[in-house]
Amino acid sequence: MSELVQQGPRKVQKIGRVVSDKMEKTVVVAVDYLKPHPLYRKIIRKTSKFHAHDEENACKVGDLVRIEETRPLSRTKRWRVIEIMQRGEE
Repeated sequence: MSELVQQGPRKVQKIGRVVSDKMEKTVVVAVDYLKPHPLYRKIIRKTSKFHAHDEENACKVGDLVRIEETRPLSRTKRWRVIEIMQRGEE
């Protein structure tokens, strides 16, 4: 009787645009989200940047990518690129 047991919390995935690919095997991904202002309730667009591991150096600036949470790979990298969803403009 072998059942699949989840090891730890579910992996979080986010979708964002690559804003920098200058590092080796690392890209910087900007993820936009909408959040209401705490007092005035106007919707504000916020951006968070994440360093993600890109094993094949396949991502270029402007690509739309899906990233997934992973163990710490370096001082700033806690995400890895799962797939390139759409290529950016050339």
